[in-house]
Amino acid sequence: MNKKWAAKRLTINLTSSEVHKKLEQYCLITGRPKTDVIRELVRSLPTQEEKVS
Repeated sequence: MNKKWAAKRLTINLTSSEVHKKLEQYCLITGRPKTDVIRELVRSLPTQEEKVS
């Protein structure tokens, strides 16, 4: 797969310390960086081309 892509910076404001703490704990448990976890969550979102239940 030879795709060119440009990184885009995205700032996420987490208003709840509980949400931030949950993300931190998940990353510690899985050993994954926050960027990878958030990227995976965004990729899993349905789009118009996919059926939305």
